[in-house]
Amino acid sequence: MFMPSLLPLFNARWFHSLLLGSLFAMANLSAAEIKWSQFDSPSGGQVAAIGSYANGCLSGAQALPLKGEGFQVIRTTRNRFYGHPQLVSFIESLAKQTHLMGMNDLLIGDISMARGGNFEFGHSSHQIGLDADIWFRQAEQQLSEQARENPQALDLVDKQSFSVNQHWKTQHAEMIRLAALSPEVARIFVNPAIKQQLCTMTWPDPSWLNKVRPWWGHSLHMHVRLTCPTDDPLCQNQQAPPLGTGCDELGWWALQMTAANNAKQRSAQVKPRPKPKVMKAKPEQCMRLLSQTE
Repeated sequence: MFMPSLLPLFNARWFHSLLLGSLFAMANLSAAEIKWSQFDSPSGGQVAAIGSYANGCLSGAQALPLKGEGFQVIRTTRNRFYGHPQLVSFIESLAKQTHLMGMNDLLIGDISMARGGNFEFGHSSHQIGLDADIWFRQAEQQLSEQARENPQALDLVDKQSFSVNQHWKTQHAEMIRLAALSPEVARIFVNPAIKQQLCTMTWPDPSWLNKVRPWWGHSLHMHVRLTCPTDDPLCQNQQAPPLGTGCDELGWWALQMTAANNAKQRSAQVKPRPKPKVMKAKPEQCMRLLSQTE
């Protein structure tokens, strides 16, 4: 027999069950499926780089000032100028050094988003606030808004000859060296032809070249990566580079890049199909950042 007096209780239990189920489903949603670009402010709480450089997030991020002594941030509308405070401090310190040496303003490209995480386009790394792209082009004066959002790149590499081109200057080597000398820097990614140029130069102590790693692209900027802060137990360091300067690896890179360039020229008329990004499940702690409003 149906009892009308139980209807409100039934509806309340049904609604409560539905709500719990929805919350459970949301809590178990992979953080990799979230558009991390939707967050335009850092999370509150303790500063922490969580996870790995290519699969993680950032708690308590700090915004790099859009202009400071010796540097300017470019493409600010991307909202990718947030980093771990240790990275922000490193950039400001490096820019002061290059400024004192008479260089023009460093142009700072992508760092991380307000809470780290996956970019919708571009890098697969830069997720925990410890990576920064520093362009090889420098600015003699304050950039206009148009120039800031659409900066003119400076390519230092002649891909045909696997060498640097006429735009290469000693100051490019010096800015890379200064960054590599910082104890907190783990790696600096540059185009293999740039690494080759550095290896041909004479240095009183070339041991810093160990941190300069050849990688595809990176002819417009150097990609600086810091080690995990010692007080961030959830941060995962990359394995240290092999011992030595790494200059003996460049023959292999020359062959790879020449073959890749030839293949690119042969297929120039064929529009490649973009490869879908593989989404990884993020550390559990990243999910907590998704529900924080400040």
